[in-house]
Amino acid sequence: MSDSQISFDEAKLTKYRELQEAGLTLYPAHYERKQTLGEIKETFAEIGHDQSEEEVVTAGRIYALRHHGKTIFIDIGDASARMQLYVRKDDVGDEPFEFIKKYLDAGDIIGATGHVFRTKMGEITVWVSRFDLLTKSVCPMPEKFHGLKNTEQRYRHRYLDLIMNEESRQTFRTRSRAIAALRNFLNGQGFMEFETPTLQSVYGGANARPFITYHNALEQQLFLRIAPELYLKRLVVGGFEKVYEIAKNFRNEDIDTHHNPEFSMVEIYAAYHDYEDMMNLTEEVITHLVESALGTTTVTFAGNEISFARPWRRLSMEDAVKEYGGIDVYATPLDELARIAAKEKVEKCETAQTHGDYLPLFFDHYCEEKLIQPTFIYDFPVENSPLAKRHRSKPGFTERFELFVNGMELANGFSELNDPIDQKQRFEEQDAKRRLGDLEAQMIDYDFVNALGYGMPPTGGVGIGIDRTVMLLTGNDSIKEVILFPSMRTIAAQAEESDESEEKQE
Repeated sequence: MSDSQISFDEAKLTKYRELQEAGLTLYPAHYERKQTLGEIKETFAEIGHDQSEEEVVTAGRIYALRHHGKTIFIDIGDASARMQLYVRKDDVGDEPFEFIKKYLDAGDIIGATGHVFRTKMGEITVWVSRFDLLTKSVCPMPEKFHGLKNTEQRYRHRYLDLIMNEESRQTFRTRSRAIAALRNFLNGQGFMEFETPTLQSVYGGANARPFITYHNALEQQLFLRIAPELYLKRLVVGGFEKVYEIAKNFRNEDIDTHHNPEFSMVEIYAAYHDYEDMMNLTEEVITHLVESALGTTTVTFAGNEISFARPWRRLSMEDAVKEYGGIDVYATPLDELARIAAKEKVEKCETAQTHGDYLPLFFDHYCEEKLIQPTFIYDFPVENSPLAKRHRSKPGFTERFELFVNGMELANGFSELNDPIDQKQRFEEQDAKRRLGDLEAQMIDYDFVNALGYGMPPTGGVGIGIDRTVMLLTGNDSIKEVILFPSMRTIAAQAEESDESEEKQE
């Protein structure tokens, strides 16, 4: 952030300078807070109009000050609650009272000592006998009645969004608790959590365009991981039979309501499991998270009431396209599929050459947005599943599934391919596509093929999107609402783009 983007308030800066010149410590290193505001409200829930015998020492950020002659009401808040302070000139003294009137502003953080009582309006309040300035804010707070509503400002200055909007704080409390519940559940099932490299010399584990960087000491190009999959499966080869990682992944893709270049997911692998087992585990994990966060298996999202009560619907990709698109892909000649795709403006159909190429494209076009209730789509064509085991009874298919909720992909899993010869061939096919210009095709990871050559047991795996799951838990229909600091164009870049647009119009 440049100096021109810092929003210091001149009136607050004047107070800051005057207090510094007076030798006051504006940012003390410690304060002995004895009770949070939430604890005070809980302890004194039955308090009457008389002051408590017990003294409280608390602290919080000022949200509003209301002056009434020789009394001042101050609204403060902390992580647990908001509360009113009652300050009388006769109690704190003339000089401290005038200090409050002259120097304290919304945004400042103060400590307060006093006794608790209930006002005639029924509000639990601290009757202040002493206060301490703990932090002097020098930036302007949003207007208290309307708060911070500008969406772009909320994302760019998340700290201010969290200060002003309880809904945002609750969203990220839910996120934190959901991740803790996820860890507890998997640990309780005997899984072990590991950390795998974020910087990789070969990217893989998904079809996605990577971010590229350069390591000066190694003198080589590296990639931010698009998935931890291939390293976690190396751990299964090494003898860890139930593993998971809650991972930050990076994909150089478009930004929209469901996608952010930096996102979180959990990847889970279990030896001697297949894709049926992983569908069952996915149901268990997500149902546990929903019930832990909401106390129910029913969620209202984007106007739809969604039930996570098990079992969930399971539908093959072929049957889904028949049901929602009215097309039997494998019974339709390729030239007819090409004609339908062109007429219906099916995306990415230009490079389709086989029935297996067309099936997922038609699924995306006709089916995805219609899958509102939790639905597993299973049995994907081998053409777009380079890491999944070939289907045991359906030639041309793999044992792969994806979970959809409210038209949004939430999980992707399969019976893991553990045949090193087949894996090498699939990597080579992907690499050929990449060399022809497919920016999302995977590289050949020779070391991973080598690892498979030492033997990986039958294994099932699944990746579950944490950000999208939190969207469902909190009722937010944009991924930016559940990522604390979402990726955004810089202010400078926006200004430059605006200038260029104006120049073109002239």
